[in-house]
Amino acid sequence: MELINDFLNLTAPFFTFFGLCFFLPPFYFFKFLQSIFSTIFSENLHGKVVLITGASSGIGERLAYEYACRGACLALTARRKNRLEEVAEIAREVGSPNVITVHADVSKPDDCRRIVDDTITHFGRLDHLVNNAGITQISMFENVEDITRTKAVLDTNFWGSVYTTRAALPYLRQTNGKIVAMSSSAAWLTAPRMSFYNASKAALLSFFETMRIELGGDVHITIVTPGYIESELTQGKYFSGEGELIVNQDVRDVQIGPFPVASAAGCAKSIVNGVCRKQRYVTEPSWFKVTYIWKVLCPELIEWGCRLLYMTGSEMSEANALNKRIMDIPGVRSALYPESIRTPEIKSE
Repeated sequence: MELINDFLNLTAPFFTFFGLCFFLPPFYFFKFLQSIFSTIFSENLHGKVVLITGASSGIGERLAYEYACRGACLALTARRKNRLEEVAEIAREVGSPNVITVHADVSKPDDCRRIVDDTITHFGRLDHLVNNAGITQISMFENVEDITRTKAVLDTNFWGSVYTTRAALPYLRQTNGKIVAMSSSAAWLTAPRMSFYNASKAALLSFFETMRIELGGDVHITIVTPGYIESELTQGKYFSGEGELIVNQDVRDVQIGPFPVASAAGCAKSIVNGVCRKQRYVTEPSWFKVTYIWKVLCPELIEWGCRLLYMTGSEMSEANALNKRIMDIPGVRSALYPESIRTPEIKSE
């Protein structure tokens, strides 16, 4: 056994390199032809039933409007009932023929089953499940006094998607439906102070890649890995290490820094296009894909860059971070952040 492993240790890199040299050109030509075909024969969403979790704000809200514009019937769910009703009303106005709302918390298994049951009871079918619900926690790991308070992040971001997917899967099989898994570029681009959020998104990525193998062609899975998009995080809203909801634009500036923030509407359009074309992955903005290549090829460089931008010296404080100092330069926020996430003072720049 060890002799075989020793042999593979010597030969696998060599054969992999030359194998890829011969294999990649025809493979990517095939994928190019496939993308043209899938674009021409993209799915028509008129009358399809779409369930979206976390639909009260951010990407989830914009996904509701994008699906509505294309004539889909919607089941929208979130914890904020009043805000959810407002989103549902707009979705009706922009084109959805039928919209229901379900006030629920995806971190609770019973609520996830109820979300799916109410959708099936009302519509009789389910074509798309969009696992969008998520929360953000920002804190240095060593500053978290009660580690059990971090469970909410994985309960919502990871388990919420798992619970809802399990409840919806029998109905998705009946329609050869689609699952949208809202992971994040944070699954590989692991910024400090967001360890539990990063872990939850990495878990989602791995889970749904496994599900893709298990389900085969019965249910198609699109994994979304957004970069920085208009959302409550980019507005500075997050949970502290002690579970307290905080709005702090200074911390937002540190965690996002000089990365341009894309619009939620544009992100939603790219996601729905990708799902209808049966794309395996959607990254928006698309240039964020190169960060994965850097992570694989030069992990030490990525780690060094994160420490340089997000942390300074031994103090590790937000105020000293290079990201914050860059964002304090006049005009930088106006150039990189959309108006919707800037503070009133910054809007007047």
